[in-house]
Amino acid sequence: MRADLALVGFGHVGRRFATLLEERRDWLALDYELDCRVIGIATAHHGSVFSAHGIDAVAAAARQAEEPLDAEATSAGDSFDVIRSLARSDSPLKILVETTTLDIAAGQPAIDHVRAALESGCHVVTANKGPAAFAYEELSALAADRGVSFLFEGTVMDGVPIFNLVRDTLPAVDILGFRGVINSTTNHILTALEEGDSFDIALARMQADGIAEADPSLDVDGWDAAAKTAALANVLMRARMTPQGVEREGIGQATARLAMAAKGRGARIRLVASAKRTAGAVATSVRPIELPAGDLLAGLRGVANALILQTDLLGDIAMTQLAGGLTQTAYALLSDLVTVGRRHRPGRSAAAPGRTR
Repeated sequence: MRADLALVGFGHVGRRFATLLEERRDWLALDYELDCRVIGIATAHHGSVFSAHGIDAVAAAARQAEEPLDAEATSAGDSFDVIRSLARSDSPLKILVETTTLDIAAGQPAIDHVRAALESGCHVVTANKGPAAFAYEELSALAADRGVSFLFEGTVMDGVPIFNLVRDTLPAVDILGFRGVINSTTNHILTALEEGDSFDIALARMQADGIAEADPSLDVDGWDAAAKTAALANVLMRARMTPQGVEREGIGQATARLAMAAKGRGARIRLVASAKRTAGAVATSVRPIELPAGDLLAGLRGVANALILQTDLLGDIAMTQLAGGLTQTAYALLSDLVTVGRRHRPGRSAAAPGRTR
């Protein structure tokens, strides 16, 4: 089955997805009967292109998104032109892959990208936290109404299947709360501070690896973790909140003293995201917390992440990611792509495909 893709956003994650798609092309064809081709690419600063016959996205990625993205493709006006062109494709699967940079103020333009694609009958997979953090109820309802999928596994802990786990393997289980370390950059900085590194050196390392957000203040000020917390609370606990509703405290230069002092007591400082259902609401927070050495979260080092789901029937369920980065985030997009293919294979009907819970 042919799947036509439009890549909106072509930074580190988008380019790695393009190369991973090619690396796993045979697997997708043999195991899932998916023949994927990229027919549109939209970037923020290097133009947009579209070709109904396909674009060499790997070559475009190798040029680091510098113009021309593809000399054989037709120049497109902007990201929405690319989405409209995707909607006109005659492919049985039309999928928007949205990887633009997180806007912590309102989740734009990612929300408008997702909405435009869903309204035109295209499936959406995204690694951008904004849509789930700001507009999950609206977008998931729209996807269900149009009979298409809205998937976002890459928004939290990269390719670790948190949302898929709850949706597909925990029927009739209620998520009462969660706590976790869900920002790789700050966890790397905190463990580096414990070893005597400087804050600036540790942050620069994460930027060089492409793990830190384009605006690193989103990481160190706790906004990235707040967006992930809002997304988790919205999807898993029906919270209907935004990142601005998350009680938030980040880390800074002064955290080095706190981290060293905690280590001297046999404890560890970690930036912990949490949510708990209270009477008629969901209380959420992101803040540095001193944890005893025996706590699962205290033992996370470097870019390791973990999330502990608190459930009514199964108690606590912990998921740990020991290594994360561009490949893992790109894999999450690939995994969602396969999910779309499975759900919408000809002859198979999917019930309310846009809903996660």
